[in-house]
Amino acid sequence: MVVLKEIKRYFKERQLKPYYGTVKQINALESGMQALSDDALREKTDEFKALIASGKTIDSLLVEAFAVVREAAYRVLGMRHFDVQLMGGIVLHSGSIAEMKTGEGKTLVATLPAYLNALSGQGVYVVTVNDYLAKRDCEWMGAVFEFLGLSVGLIQSDMSPDSRLKAYACDVTYGTNNEYGFDYLRDHLATHREECCQTRRHFAIIDEVDSVLIDEARTPLIISGPINDSTSKYGKVVKACRSLLNETHFTCDLKHKNIVLTEAGNEALEKQLKLDSIFSVESMGYAHMAVQCLRALHLFKKDVDYVVKDGQVIIVDEFTGRLMDGRRYSDGLHQSIEACEKLKIQKESQTLASITFQNYFRMFPKLCGMTGTAITESEEFRSIYGLNVVEIPANRPLKREDRADLVYKTQTGKYAAIVDRVHTLNLEGRPVLVGTISIESSEFLSQKFKEKGIPHTVLNAKHHSREADIVAKAGEENAVTIATNMAGRGTDIKLTDGVVDVGGLAIIGTERHESRRIDNQLRGRAGRQGDPGSSEFYVSMEDDLMKLFGSDRMKNMMDRLGMDDTMVIEHSLVNRSIAKAQQKVEQHYYSSRKQVLQYDDVVTQQRQTIYDIRDAILLHDNTLTYMRKFIDALLEQPAFDQTLLHDVFTKPGNHESVSDAYYQQLKTHFSGHPDAVVSDVVRYIVLRTVDRKWVDQLQAMDALREGIGLRAWGQKDPLIEYKKEAFELFKELLIAIRFESLSVMMRVILKFEKAPV
Repeated sequence: MVVLKEIKRYFKERQLKPYYGTVKQINALESGMQALSDDALREKTDEFKALIASGKTIDSLLVEAFAVVREAAYRVLGMRHFDVQLMGGIVLHSGSIAEMKTGEGKTLVATLPAYLNALSGQGVYVVTVNDYLAKRDCEWMGAVFEFLGLSVGLIQSDMSPDSRLKAYACDVTYGTNNEYGFDYLRDHLATHREECCQTRRHFAIIDEVDSVLIDEARTPLIISGPINDSTSKYGKVVKACRSLLNETHFTCDLKHKNIVLTEAGNEALEKQLKLDSIFSVESMGYAHMAVQCLRALHLFKKDVDYVVKDGQVIIVDEFTGRLMDGRRYSDGLHQSIEACEKLKIQKESQTLASITFQNYFRMFPKLCGMTGTAITESEEFRSIYGLNVVEIPANRPLKREDRADLVYKTQTGKYAAIVDRVHTLNLEGRPVLVGTISIESSEFLSQKFKEKGIPHTVLNAKHHSREADIVAKAGEENAVTIATNMAGRGTDIKLTDGVVDVGGLAIIGTERHESRRIDNQLRGRAGRQGDPGSSEFYVSMEDDLMKLFGSDRMKNMMDRLGMDDTMVIEHSLVNRSIAKAQQKVEQHYYSSRKQVLQYDDVVTQQRQTIYDIRDAILLHDNTLTYMRKFIDALLEQPAFDQTLLHDVFTKPGNHESVSDAYYQQLKTHFSGHPDAVVSDVVRYIVLRTVDRKWVDQLQAMDALREGIGLRAWGQKDPLIEYKKEAFELFKELLIAIRFESLSVMMRVILKFEKAPV
């Protein structure tokens, strides 16, 4: 074990060695920068831009530019970048992930590569996980950029289109991953070029990069529109599903959150819903609806997976604990939950545009990120995003004591021990942060603390508006804070006077999360900047993670040994078993994300082609000339029946070029009308056709994906079959877009009414 640690330390030092030399060069310029006046320091920006215009690379300016930013930050904010922060900035500029522990000043680190890369005039996006952090960081760090003559913009969810356009035009733009992704999709539903705001995607710096590119990777961003109403059916399907029994009528797959109906279940539903067959054409959709209703009843828990607020079902992010306003479960699941909760059922919708964060951020030529916890996911970052993870040393040595897990037989025994431990720590004057994995457990513990007379504050998704204030006070003497995962990101817990002397912040984890990374985030709240602190996790054999991997056997063993609820196991063997269980879950989710990406890459290639067509039409001044490409593409496509064009155009003579003849007829059809008007009409027709056909394509691709797994029964690779059939669907889509656009154009008649004299 000692040898392994030494090997790891050797490779870590070798990885960091090149950065130390660059930091030394930056430090050598510090006294020179300090001697400059404010105006002279500000003029450095224009000097750098002139050098870039003359052919210099931004890499060659790194040392001096970083020295300029360090001095500007000190003058404006009173904050001087530490050497390790300079190192973090170099790592980010190189297009890698900097793992920096909590309290090491990641927000300040981002100013270094953001300034340097903004000098090229191509724009820099700084990505945060919520609006509050985007606004805070923009106002806080934006002062440094403005001092140096760069413009700074902020994207917020509630801002007007005009404000959004101005923010994107700035040198450095702050916003959330959701807003950047949705703006990209909205740009590709626009009908006028002036509506497009995200015209540059050059360099992105992602804060909490593991949250965005790992935790959120499985959830696509979707812009949707209404479809035929089937909301009236959900109520009676939920009623029928309430009478079905687990194992008899259906089976639950807890690991994958899935339900499978048995034959007995199908028959019971047919009887309850008065259907001849649940799979008949007349009953189409009932089987799928029943599965979603059963998932809502048995696999999705109120105050864990979602909350009910103001008559709405709002999803809770399983990794951050934050409410995901505006997000809805797809495929009828959201409607099923609404029916279970006896709320007004919102209409189902169809996807107009969608993209995953995986594919959105992979479009950036240059990408980097920061987080306190990335090493455990380094393989995924490297294989999917091409990002290396570099562990940055702490500015001061870590003094936190990480204790072994305490394992109890039951949750009752575990929670009793937690209450006693928190009470003891509270009497010592130490601040305590109690981490839970759900709103439900945070409120349960809160009740237990009240019964024990322990004053405390609760931070979960229901109190998110007070998040920063609650977290900021969590380091005060005697403070007890119960928090879901959301408290682990974005806001530092600073210790007040006297707290250091009694041992610093104590972290109590009430359950192990599925991911070691999330547990490490909770641990990382203590011990910032060399402060003392401690962390310990309490586990029971009834916890979800333990149940996933067969805790019954160990529980039976504890019974045989005569252990009661209050007895605790504290052993390295148990800790290793828990770590293995977490690794299995992490590997499962990694495989799932990798598979999602393989299928999503097929849609991504199609999306890019469709969006390229949209962009070309949107930006073309004379769209009619672009239609020549549509005609040529149809004539060159073997799968297209060219005789269909005879219904659109007059058949050309024997010696005429078919392409020339058809294009000339199209020009003649619109002759006599102003070019600008014709361009607008052609643009409108093509964009509407593209958008309508793309919606149909997305539905077809969803249906193909849903049924493709059955190919495995025929000894065929589902992914290969999916790619083949998707390619055929896409060929048909392009033919349909081009043919229908030309057909509509040749039928449309432009009329102009004379203005009254």
